[in-house]
Amino acid sequence: MAYYVVAIVIVALLFDFINGFHDSANSIATIVGTRVLSPLAAVIWAAMFNFLALFVSGTGLAKAIGAGYIDIKVVDANVIMAALLGAIIWNLITWWFGIPSSSSHALIGGYAGAAVAKAGWVALLWGPKWIETLSAIVASPAAGMMAGFLLMTLVYILFRNVSYQGSKTFFRIAQLSSSALLSLAHGGNDAQKTMGIIVALLVATQAYFVNETGFLHHLYLADMKTIPLWVELGAYTMISMGTLFGGWRIVHTMGTRITKLRPVGGFCAETGGALVILLATRFKIPVSTTHTITGAIVGVGATNRLSAVRWGLAGRIVWAWVITIPAALIIAALSYKILAMFVSL
Repeated sequence: MAYYVVAIVIVALLFDFINGFHDSANSIATIVGTRVLSPLAAVIWAAMFNFLALFVSGTGLAKAIGAGYIDIKVVDANVIMAALLGAIIWNLITWWFGIPSSSSHALIGGYAGAAVAKAGWVALLWGPKWIETLSAIVASPAAGMMAGFLLMTLVYILFRNVSYQGSKTFFRIAQLSSSALLSLAHGGNDAQKTMGIIVALLVATQAYFVNETGFLHHLYLADMKTIPLWVELGAYTMISMGTLFGGWRIVHTMGTRITKLRPVGGFCAETGGALVILLATRFKIPVSTTHTITGAIVGVGATNRLSAVRWGLAGRIVWAWVITIPAALIIAALSYKILAMFVSL
């Protein structure tokens, strides 16, 4: 059974890689769409700052994810495996169709679905974390939209007497900083979700490792108070590697199809989105970076004219956001039932 848990840790890190792959558009879509960086340079730039978030983001959100949604007494190896399968399958479906859905909400929905399949709805800890997460489906894109709109308006006022060529040159350089800030915010918020799942798994299965030796001994974890360094390094490394490979279908949707962006718009969208995400991470709220940056892009586009935004496409994206948690929940619940038939704990 100990090696089954090791396999689940590997699957969790695979999810983290797919998270980075799926969500790379969050960090690079605008800077590629404005042609400030080539696609290859953009993913290298984003991956680097995704990893550097390790040194500035802390672990508060990871602890909240592991214990804030599900009664830890319900959690076992099959629950975690089913949760990860639900999130991975939904991420791959939305990636295939180029839909910028939330990896964070897919993971939370999968976690809930697996626990409910095992113990019923009483497994869910109805409280602040669920209220924050469900509210953020509306609040994070709205906050991103407002931040993008206000920053773009402010830039128009401050640079109204600057020539077009002068402002273009300035914001091509400035967008490197805003893209880095957004990648830092994305890594800090999203990698911690995988960390929380791994720690929940190790606490729930601690009995398998208490008397083990060698590398298995390092998997023993008594409680959720401490995040092992290897979990942090693994999570940030895998999300960075996933970002490096890039989910180009979603990059195309966010960078060019929602609205036409120039470097100044890219700077405002990235900066606005990053500020919202960093604030959420500070308060241990697992917001969707996808929702936030998409809202910021829409807000920037709306400063030109409302018709500059492809509202039909934006509407389809919103529907994907709404169904992500229930879709991942259903897939994870089915996965748990199948696992329970074949893996006896």
